Amino acid sequence: MLNIALPKGRLGEKVYALFEEAGFECPSIKENNRKLIFENPEKGVRYFWVKPSDVSIYVERGAADIGVCGKDILTEYAPDVYELFDFKTGICRMAVAAPKGFYDDGQTTLRVATKFVRSAKAFYASKGRDIDVIKLNGSIEIAPILGLSDVIVDIVETGTTLKENNLEVIEEIFPISARLIANKASFKFKTQAIEGLLAKLREEI
Repeated sequence: MLNIALPKGRLGEKVYALFEEAGFECPSIKENNRKLIFENPEKGVRYFWVKPSDVSIYVERGAADIGVCGKDILTEYAPDVYELFDFKTGICRMAVAAPKGFYDDGQTTLRVATKFVRSAKAFYASKGRDIDVIKLNGSIEIAPILGLSDVIVDIVETGTTLKENNLEVIEEIFPISARLIANKASFKFKTQAIEGLLAKLREEI
């Protein structure tokens, strides 16, 4: 049985549909209930829903053999897992955004509000720019409006929220999409099952 961690929400549903098309369906997952674990012994799969940012933890620690999470999570938390496949869905980008007309003169420490501390630090370190990181968990967009920060580093999909708050993307950091990841021990001991599933996914996408 392959244990598969899926991110709750739209992305997880989209990705599950791809697993289904590849022949790894589990009909009970579509029932309207509050269950979190679903299995289909015939197909040798057990799916479970977890918070998107937790998928890599379940996989890294072996509670899941494989899982699906965004490149943002892999970059931010750097889990010790194998990255096997790019689903090319859930596409967005990590970017720097600022109030319209903002200009960084480089003279003072740049105040950066973000949930993605590691990604922000790595990006600005590569530019040799001195920053003060302000870690936030909620609505990052209001930080520069209220003068808490100069810029924000966040995930941007359509850019609508930025526009509505009079912000704009000033730099792109890296592209994001959903990736299939595997626990290293599971990949060693369940190689055939994981590679079989991978081959079917590749045919579908």
